[in-house]
Amino acid sequence: MLGRFFAVFLAVLLFWCGASLGQTPLAPSLLHAPEIPVTPEIAAFLRARQSVEKFFEQSSNVVCTENVTQAMVGKNGKANYREESVFDYQLQAKTDSGSLKLVETRDTRKAAFRDSARTLLITNNFTSMLLIIHPAYETSYTFEPAGEETLDGVIFLKINFKPVPGASSPAALQLRGQNYPLPLSGTIWVEPQTGAVAKLVASMDSSLSDLGLQAMRSEIHYATVRFHDPDESYWMPVSAIIDVETPRQHWRNIHRFTGYKRFRATIKVEDLEAKP
Repeated sequence: MLGRFFAVFLAVLLFWCGASLGQTPLAPSLLHAPEIPVTPEIAAFLRARQSVEKFFEQSSNVVCTENVTQAMVGKNGKANYREESVFDYQLQAKTDSGSLKLVETRDTRKAAFRDSARTLLITNNFTSMLLIIHPAYETSYTFEPAGEETLDGVIFLKINFKPVPGASSPAALQLRGQNYPLPLSGTIWVEPQTGAVAKLVASMDSSLSDLGLQAMRSEIHYATVRFHDPDESYWMPVSAIIDVETPRQHWRNIHRFTGYKRFRATIKVEDLEAKP
């Protein structure tokens, strides 16, 4: 039995081990098959990889409101207990000595009522699941085209991903102070022209029954957020749904991101002459 545990999807834990940007060899996948011509799927994937790098650059320039629902789910698939919290949220990406480190900050705006008799799931940094297609993790996954699908009238290319056995993962389960990498497989929905990811679904490739973890599934949605003065468009997460199951419990956390605000820091330097 897991007891109270933390499902931490935080790439920092793995990047601290020394993963560096742009210094890893290319993995065999749809992107790196030299005998295959550049298909629309490969072109879209290349754009998505570039968009992900830009996403982490832009994420440090915005703050938003995060609404978190932590729920316990019954056998009928419906929540039989939930707690609600509201935070001021920001994801910062830092590069130190060529390594990418992600820092997620939350300032409590509305704290949830805590029932000490309940065991709830805590989920962090699901917005950074895009690291699956970041260049720093290109040796950790293989990618294959999976057709196309229309969402809200827009055609998206679907790309399946699978973990390379033994490779590092941007997702980990934190239990009793120990971090256990999660093998994830799933599908990414990519807008062909821009490379923007509209949806990312990931689940555990195999259970961690020795830790009491039977299943994990996450579904994250992204959308374009427009700002004015100056006019800019940022591609940001809007929601994340995470389901985790053990032999005795089923948890479902829902994160919603709204009210994006962009900020810019300016530094003014003046030369002050010494007065007599």
